[in-house]
Amino acid sequence: MDKIPMTVRGEKLLREELEVLMKRRPIISQAIGEARELGDLKENAEYHAAREEQGICEAQIRDIEYKLSVAQVIDVTKMQNTGKVIFGTTVTLIDVDTDEEVTYQIVGDDEAEIKAGRISVNSPIARGLIGKMQDDEVTITTPGGAREFEISEVAYI
Repeated sequence: MDKIPMTVRGEKLLREELEVLMKRRPIISQAIGEARELGDLKENAEYHAAREEQGICEAQIRDIEYKLSVAQVIDVTKMQNTGKVIFGTTVTLIDVDTDEEVTYQIVGDDEAEIKAGRISVNSPIARGLIGKMQDDEVTITTPGGAREFEISEVAYI
């Protein structure tokens, strides 16, 4: 069973989502019961919709419970900042060609949200950065081609 790396924030969000789903369970069961009372189940759209919703909800609960059971929660705030890029760090990069500055936090697959500056540890950029040090220059192959960056800051926040 492989461990799934996750930030403290990612674990908290998964637990909150699980809590919401667990609260929906009895509501869905009640909807199924009410739909059953309407009569013939073969042509009962409310019943079939409620059963489908129940199946989706249960699958999501199982998925989250599995992820939490194999999660390896990594809290970089409790680690000494060595300037090395690791899972959970926030990295500020400067594009060598354009001097454009971007900041990314390297997170687990479920937490990734590029617009919020969180990239998956499995993304090409993160894979190119892991193990590098602050002030290193790195060439990263992106879908748009190879780009050179300078790692201007590595924060353990």
